[in-house]
Amino acid sequence: MYDVLVVGAGPTGSYVASRLAAAGRKVVVFEQNQRIGKATCCTGIVGKDCLDAFPVCSTAVLREARSARFFAPSGRCLRVEAATTQAYILDRLALDAALARSAQEQGAEYWLGSRVADIVAADDSIHARVAVNGRSLNVRAKTAVIACGFGSRLSRNLGLGAHGDFAMGAQSQVETNGTQEVEVYFGSRTAPGFFAWVVPTSDNRALAGLLSRQHTGARLRCFLRSLVEQGKVASCQATISFGGVPLEPAHRTSGHRVLLVGDAAGQVKPTTGGGIYYGLLSAQVAADTLEEALRRNDFTATALARYDRGWRAMLSAELKAGRRARWFFERLNDRQIEWLFETAESRRIPERLAQSPDFCFDRHGRVIRRGARLLGLEGILGLLWSFVRNLPLNQVERGKLRPAAP
Repeated sequence: MYDVLVVGAGPTGSYVASRLAAAGRKVVVFEQNQRIGKATCCTGIVGKDCLDAFPVCSTAVLREARSARFFAPSGRCLRVEAATTQAYILDRLALDAALARSAQEQGAEYWLGSRVADIVAADDSIHARVAVNGRSLNVRAKTAVIACGFGSRLSRNLGLGAHGDFAMGAQSQVETNGTQEVEVYFGSRTAPGFFAWVVPTSDNRALAGLLSRQHTGARLRCFLRSLVEQGKVASCQATISFGGVPLEPAHRTSGHRVLLVGDAAGQVKPTTGGGIYYGLLSAQVAADTLEEALRRNDFTATALARYDRGWRAMLSAELKAGRRARWFFERLNDRQIEWLFETAESRRIPERLAQSPDFCFDRHGRVIRRGARLLGLEGILGLLWSFVRNLPLNQVERGKLRPAAP
């Protein structure tokens, strides 16, 4: 009998395990991969707030970033530079390994190559069926944390439901000609409704990827070919990793004896798909909630609902602002995006945002509100009028498109 059973050895799962093991709780972590730090579709960019709150992340920093280049559909470029470092590019494999090592040092037990096939929340405990090296083991715990990423059927089986909206991400590691700045690309030919990126990880290596609702793999291969033609990437022959990205939280992230944390709960920025910082913040709330539940020996849905209320109170305003911005951006055509670039350049909006005290890499709601004020009422009305003139609605505007297979 364990106190806490954690499914998934990613950042959020290992952080919860570390906190509870440090408090003297008996914790077990099951990870279906054979090693910590599997290849992921995560770019690994976080802001200063994340490193300040979670110092363990600093051991995985590859590069610092204080500037970025944004490309409109026509190729028009806007460069944004701040006076100080605004973001850090992490080695996700090293981050996962560091957090897992910390949890193990605190006494958490890790089982690698172990897939949790099913979990049942009974009155007296959690019952988990775990597949290990061809064998099926039955494991019991007082409570469970589902932290195995987006699309887990465990949460559905436990009655916590699925995500309402999501996109697909695709990413490759590529060889570059020495790209030093983060580059972001917009346009219907590249990533309609979303964006593509090139994020340098070393002097001649980078991560190139994009988000899309459909044909994600084909779009990335096309994007890589365009980078080769521009001389930015040496070859478009690269292994592609895929991953689902939730764009809104699950309706329920807590239930009888169980919590959802991280991507499994949809604790992800709707604007960029980044989930490390929000996931770790929510993992703090999860650890505090479970420690209180263990102390009181109360694992009812009512007791664990403190977690759901806690993380939503902390992040819901940011997530709502991000979802509104995401909804609006997906409905812009290339001409409207070009207009935004032109207006932003003429009014020096990027420089003014970067110098604003409201600017924060991990708090996009502030940036969105400040950007709207700098755009001005006339600019907003002009964009809205341009938006209305493009009716009737196209396929995306008639309703949410479900991502197709990569």
